[in-house]
Amino acid sequence: MKYISIIALLAFSCASIANNSLPNNRHIAVTGTAQLEAKPDLAVVQFEVQSLKAKSIDAKKDVDNRVNDFLAGLSRFAINEDNVSASSLSTQPVYTYDDNDKQQLEGYSANRRLKVTLGDLTKLNDLMDFALSVRIDEIESVTLKSSDEDAIKDEVNALAVKNAKDKGTSLANAFGAKLGHIYSINSNSNNSYYRYGANSDIERIEVTGSRMKSKEPGRYLQENIVFTSTINVVFDLVLN
Repeated sequence: MKYISIIALLAFSCASIANNSLPNNRHIAVTGTAQLEAKPDLAVVQFEVQSLKAKSIDAKKDVDNRVNDFLAGLSRFAINEDNVSASSLSTQPVYTYDDNDKQQLEGYSANRRLKVTLGDLTKLNDLMDFALSVRIDEIESVTLKSSDEDAIKDEVNALAVKNAKDKGTSLANAFGAKLGHIYSINSNSNNSYYRYGANSDIERIEVTGSRMKSKEPGRYLQENIVFTSTINVVFDLVLN
């Protein structure tokens, strides 16, 4: 029994070494981080249209007509078809129950969802007002974005790499060594979130038709988008 325990312990130790991502020679592991802020210049707005009719075809026609009215007016907001997604459609029967808990067919519902990308944030409130005026039932969400998102992500990644190199160099020099070759680079995490002032928890604006009854035009504050990157690097260490 003692021999079996020793063999199991040796096997576990070998497996641990095999799974260890750190080199056996002198090394240093550092984490580089960076963040950049950008002003949003795009708004992605998601809408929903619903209809309930006695016949499924009538419900579909009703939502199609309202969607067509909406699409016909988008040119005034400089929105072309490339910035619109309006292909989804679902229909289904709707049942209710009487006092005796007996199921009754109330009619058929049709549902369409639309997604629109607006390139002029000054027109955001007008776009939502127009949608509700042509009987779009619900504004599901408004997400602010940056058109330079890909370039900013590349830049923040490069800054995280530089931060890792600077940290590694500083620590190595403090101990009388210098950085050698890179042993490993772990997958970096790249995230973004929205921040207005000290509030870092805002990720999107949500609006429904019931909230749009103010006599004055709505005001929507534009949060900054914060892009972050984290990268883990292991360097060999060379003694001076």
